[in-house]
Amino acid sequence: YLGYHFTTEDAVLNRQLERAGICFLHAPLFHPVLKRVAHVRKNLGIRTFFNLLGPLTNPARPAHLLLGVNTAETARMFHYLLQDTGIQYKVLHTLDGYDELSLTGPAKIYSPSRERLCTPEELGFSTVLPAALEAGKDVNSAAAIFLGILQNKATTAHRQVVIANSAIAIQCLKKEYSFEDCIAEATDSLLSGKAYHTFKQLIEIR
Repeated sequence: YLGYHFTTEDAVLNRQLERAGICFLHAPLFHPVLKRVAHVRKNLGIRTFFNLLGPLTNPARPAHLLLGVNTAETARMFHYLLQDTGIQYKVLHTLDGYDELSLTGPAKIYSPSRERLCTPEELGFSTVLPAALEAGKDVNSAAAIFLGILQNKATTAHRQVVIANSAIAIQCLKKEYSFEDCIAEATDSLLSGKAYHTFKQLIEIR
């Protein structure tokens, strides 16, 4: 909707990584098995075991993995399965059902060395109401919220949730960083406009 073109072309993806530092590996294009069953999953309208298999059978085999899940049982299962893989991972689950750090209540964070239950306040944020995380009623309004966050025009709730999840992602890669350091890096990227500049670069690369 915003102009990014999904592709499997190595040259394009490498250019995006070199110039913008990011690219998007769209699962249906890179994971043929999931592509073949996509229409069945859509018609079923319920979560299936494919939702669980995807992260575990990622053909990219990432060395670092941030994974959000919407149930405590799934979080524990992924934590158990990932422990002996050598992957530097974090599995997130907010106890009221979000598959991210929603800051709407306590969250469980699993990593290879520990599991932790923490409140938004313990992470350095305020608790937010679910209604404050409205994602838009259609693609147009969702895109406006997305761009608003990148352009520093977001609500406090949207901005805090983006920074919290970005900080967790940074710490997944840089485990020697304190969470406060990761929050500072994520905040600087967003408020300085660097994140928006990266997005604009990404859209332009063909």
